[in-house]
Amino acid sequence: MIYRTAIKELLNLAGQYKAVAVIGPRQSGKTTLVRASFPDKPYVSLENLDTRAFANEDPRGFLASYPKGAILDEVQRVPALFSYLQQVLDEVNETGFFILTGSNNFLLQENIAQSLSGRIAHLRLLPLSLEELKPTETQQPEYFMFKGMYPSLYEREMEVHKWYTNYIQTYIEKDIRQIKNIADLSSFELFVRLCAGRVGQLLNVNNLAIEAGIDNKTVNSWLGLLESSFIVFRLKPHHKNFNKRLVKMSKLYFCDTGLALALLGVNQQEQLHQHPLRGAIFENFMITEILKQRYNRGLSNNLYFWRDNSGHEIDLLMEEVNQLHPIEIKSGKTITADYFKSLIFWQKLSGENHGTVLYAGDQLQKRSDGLQVLPWRSVGEMVERG
Repeated sequence: MIYRTAIKELLNLAGQYKAVAVIGPRQSGKTTLVRASFPDKPYVSLENLDTRAFANEDPRGFLASYPKGAILDEVQRVPALFSYLQQVLDEVNETGFFILTGSNNFLLQENIAQSLSGRIAHLRLLPLSLEELKPTETQQPEYFMFKGMYPSLYEREMEVHKWYTNYIQTYIEKDIRQIKNIADLSSFELFVRLCAGRVGQLLNVNNLAIEAGIDNKTVNSWLGLLESSFIVFRLKPHHKNFNKRLVKMSKLYFCDTGLALALLGVNQQEQLHQHPLRGAIFENFMITEILKQRYNRGLSNNLYFWRDNSGHEIDLLMEEVNQLHPIEIKSGKTITADYFKSLIFWQKLSGENHGTVLYAGDQLQKRSDGLQVLPWRSVGEMVERG
């Protein structure tokens, strides 16, 4: 098992709350994490048909089978359980009594908000981080961008493209049918692939609707499905305008670049070097790394981008205490003057004298103008400071 840094926060939450919900995409390592963290608790998978039938038909009797608590895996499969869980948790004084996992945030949050509010803590677990994989000096970012960060791909030798093909089919045929009855799954799969082609771009719902052959309402509904199942996330524009008119559209990113590349038809790592979306994929890779390392520490999402109507843009803004920290993300491996143009513009506009270039090379620089250059392997430093 690859050590997960989220284990520390999981145990911390379990020491304070009667229940903890670990949520994240399929195959992100939720089950492995909770079973390793609580080896003495009974493990119950609600993917099992017989177990799920018992829980649905007799939720009170099902929960009574675990008088000392349990791990309930994929708990969103049995929505009826949540009301009965509330009663059980109200009657016990023990913290960490039930540990829940789920791969659909929408179904979980809906039921938790109705029944378990105030009784349960949340921990988001995305796939592996660079911090957990510890890249060697010879490994380059393209290796991780292409392979993605799902634990299964690092536990044994697997053909990456085939693994993602199966993942996509399982997600569409199983999870999507569970969440929403979409009649034309082929149209939905086309929609997901079109989203992959928009990584790092402003999300224009009208254009996406036209290209996918669906209406705007369906686009927003399907984007909600992709977000709730941790396939994509939207990076919002920061509201502070510094007297400039700002872009109001969000940007679209995938929770795993390996999945995005598989959807784009990239089946060999070598294809990535000359791919027209290489820069956007690297940007996605770095932003997701920052996000997952924050989640592993129990921190909230404090990430935005900034862009005005004149085309000036900062790839990433970290909102810290009384401060915004601008980050430019560059996929090149040689530092040039162009890397700093947006940060210098931001310094003049904001009156601040700091900023970071996060790039695909290996050199670390601390510059006299308050700017720094961090290599991709040091992305964790951005999390520590935020």
